[in-house]
Amino acid sequence: MLREVNLLDVPVNPVTQIGKDWMLISAGNENSFNMMTASWGGIGVMWGKNVSTIVLRPQRYTLEFVDREDYYALNFFDEKYRSALSYCGANSGREVDKAKESGLTPFFDGDAPYFSEAKLVLICKKLYKQSVDPAGFIDKSLDFKLYPEKDYHQCFVGEIVKVLKAD
Repeated sequence: MLREVNLLDVPVNPVTQIGKDWMLISAGNENSFNMMTASWGGIGVMWGKNVSTIVLRPQRYTLEFVDREDYYALNFFDEKYRSALSYCGANSGREVDKAKESGLTPFFDGDAPYFSEAKLVLICKKLYKQSVDPAGFIDKSLDFKLYPEKDYHQCFVGEIVKVLKAD
């Protein structure tokens, strides 16, 4: 069971939570939604607000939902859900019902869909969007290494407006 808590009462190590444990980005509504596994992003403070930063490549189906909606959710899970996260990262919601196939249970209570199996959910209201600009790379090797197809990420900054934590 998830309950609303104050972000400051939740110890979060974003390097571990995002980079090592991964997260599931979800957006949409009861009629149509999608999710994708991500291991890039951040949590911090910007413009005087607690925020998350997410990046999505243009070919990702989830980008359509994040673009369309005002909110998105970041879902964090225990290790026992690693295979579900792997499935959601390797398959497109354009072709399969990822919620059904992964065994995750979507929950809708307003702003963004999230998953009842999550141990922590951050509901975020979009504040800012910008494409990665290759001219901004100081370390030019990153452009060549990470973007050989020139499919630059769309970057979003969202205010963390609600935090849900498992009991």
